[in-house]
Amino acid sequence: MQSGRRFASMYVREAWRRALRRVALLRVKLFRHSIKAPERLIVAPTDLRGIDPHVADEILNGRFLLAGRMLETNGKSPFTFTLPSRPFATRLHGFGWLRHMRANKTERNSAAARAIVDSWLSIHAGRMEGIAWEIDVTAQRVIAWLSHSPVVLQNADRGFYRRFMKSLAFQVRFLHRMAPFTLGGLELFRLRIALAMASVAMPTRASTLKRAAQALDREFDSQILPDGGHISRNPRIGLELLLDLLPLRQTYVNLGHDLPQKLISGIDRMYPALRFFRHQDGDLALFNGATSTLANELMSVLRYDETAGQPFKALPHSRYQRLAGGKTVIIADTGAPPSGGARRTAHAGSLSFEMSSGRHRFIVNSGSPKFAGYRYVQMARTTAAHSTVILNDTSSSRFSPSPFLGHAIIEPVKSVTVERAETEDGRDGIKLSHDGYLRAFGVLHERELTLNAAGSIVTGHDRLVVQDGYQDDEPLKAVARFHIHPAIVLQQSDGESVMLTAPDGESWLFSAPGNEVLITEDIFFADSSGICGSDQIEIDFDLAEKTEIRWFLSRKG
Repeated sequence: MQSGRRFASMYVREAWRRALRRVALLRVKLFRHSIKAPERLIVAPTDLRGIDPHVADEILNGRFLLAGRMLETNGKSPFTFTLPSRPFATRLHGFGWLRHMRANKTERNSAAARAIVDSWLSIHAGRMEGIAWEIDVTAQRVIAWLSHSPVVLQNADRGFYRRFMKSLAFQVRFLHRMAPFTLGGLELFRLRIALAMASVAMPTRASTLKRAAQALDREFDSQILPDGGHISRNPRIGLELLLDLLPLRQTYVNLGHDLPQKLISGIDRMYPALRFFRHQDGDLALFNGATSTLANELMSVLRYDETAGQPFKALPHSRYQRLAGGKTVIIADTGAPPSGGARRTAHAGSLSFEMSSGRHRFIVNSGSPKFAGYRYVQMARTTAAHSTVILNDTSSSRFSPSPFLGHAIIEPVKSVTVERAETEDGRDGIKLSHDGYLRAFGVLHERELTLNAAGSIVTGHDRLVVQDGYQDDEPLKAVARFHIHPAIVLQQSDGESVMLTAPDGESWLFSAPGNEVLITEDIFFADSSGICGSDQIEIDFDLAEKTEIRWFLSRKG
């Protein structure tokens, strides 16, 4: 009954938000012709994302490779074609690919970039519908057009310059009007960054500059936790934000403007969290929607890190724990799913963990796909896609069945307990529990993880503790899953153990005495090239026969 009322309340709130947004959009449309085009841009903020001359060459030859798909245009505008996927369309309309056109600052590159922008202006500037005018896509486009205006406007005629500037000004107005009706999280933060960037890059009143800075400060207060993590609990969002916040900070400094009060302190707070989530291979941990990270993006951000130091052992507000010994790192999700709009992207991965050693990740979560369709994104959110224990193939947090609500989590894990303990022999450990299966099955999941000081032995203990409400007349099947990175080769040693071997020969033996250890097929969603096949280790057990398992990982080479 309570979950039904919660679902109905969420549905009504979302319907009301959408209705108000439609009204605001109508007002924007009615007054669009009152927008005046600024005479010029003051500055073009930098872009820290990597540049690939090969991508620019492909675009010049009429081939757009975005989001893992290719579109052959034969010299025509890409906006005249049916686009191959939604992620492709998002990337195309976001114009982040313009940065590649700056690899060679030639008139040919500028003319090509200008022609594509001009076609967008002709086809989409006046329509205000579809993916092209989604709020996050528009925010990305404003940032891209500001940052890469030199390549677009080089040798542009007066007519194009004016159309470009008028559209840019209107898109800024659109973002300003849509801000109150935007779901929180990355979308709203990026909108505020785009407005702040426009306020310094375009001629504007001092009051507008001040309001944009104050609004950005509010996002730091509401979205960046005291330990530097993001409210979504997604490790990658910190990187996404820093890629835009760092150029914004430098633009304020270069122009001599007063910086938003929270900009410097907020950035400094985010860096330790970014280092916390970094594995031994340099990539970020795969929790709550994180996907693969390009090494050049991460390094381009980390080189500005003035807070450099050893990663923290815990992020108490983001609710993660980190064990480190020798060259081994374990990162564990010790929190419940986030609240608010972040529940639309949150994963049911409480008590899951990842382990890396040397230059490789061995145990991972399946991660979230970069370019795949909606169905795969939702599959990646389930408990089964995480390295933890699942009961009766049921996720520890319950998702809404409604696409209208974005399949948000409506019955989350409510309580996660964490106890940190270091033993006399130098082992560092955590004791955890969550109540996600208490309502449905009357069971608590408890997990213990320890790592010795040398980083050569990991011990694990998973226990299902029966509570009031447990129905022993219904079979309960538990599966402990350990998702293995695709680069790791698995070989069954015997019925109770499996050898994990990295490409450079480093090996770990996984064993679970008294249990059958299985190698089964798996899917890794977060590979940089797209979804790919992988393997997982499984331990199945019935609560009628046993309620706990112990397992070990020991380095062999």
